[in-house]
Amino acid sequence: MTMRRSFARTLVLAGVAIFAIAASASAPGPRDVVAKTVDDVLAVLKDASLTPEARRDAIVEIAYQRFDFPTMSKLVLAKYWKRFDPAQREAFQKEFKDFLAHRYGDRIDRYEQEKVEIVGERSAKGGDAIVQTRIHRPRAESVLVDYRLRSSGGAWRVIDVKIEGISLVSNYRDQFHEVLSQGGPEKLLTQLRERNAGRGGEKS
Repeated sequence: MTMRRSFARTLVLAGVAIFAIAASASAPGPRDVVAKTVDDVLAVLKDASLTPEARRDAIVEIAYQRFDFPTMSKLVLAKYWKRFDPAQREAFQKEFKDFLAHRYGDRIDRYEQEKVEIVGERSAKGGDAIVQTRIHRPRAESVLVDYRLRSSGGAWRVIDVKIEGISLVSNYRDQFHEVLSQGGPEKLLTQLRERNAGRGGEKS
């Protein structure tokens, strides 16, 4: 398996846990949030009564609700954020949200009874929290995954994930900045719309 395919595969596995992260009405801490909600998502994946489409839709819906997409959008665009006008920012947030959510929702058939173990939690710069986990895979080595969460409105939501030290935000920042340096906001928005429209054949 190539490094690119291995990273893509691991990112899908991480998505099992990432998309589950949420905060309940009692506002539990980041570790408690991960521990409780990972089980909920794994239950969806293991539910034999669900069709692949229903399972995918359930994961996508969780993703829509649990990620802090406005913050992730700013982090991904970084210096280019100021070059987007308000309408373009709104459009990017929508397309980026759909891009990530459907990417992993479409790949739930790759789930192979992986188990997620929470191994630690620590504070990070700016009041963020890092929840450290290990994904145990039946036929491969375990993988270390760090989730960065930020509290907003009393709820902890994910803003980035690192797989063996490789950041999801940084990964897409590099890809998108290359496009932006060549064609600006509209070129990136066009590419994202095209990817979302034909996401079934999209590669990571």
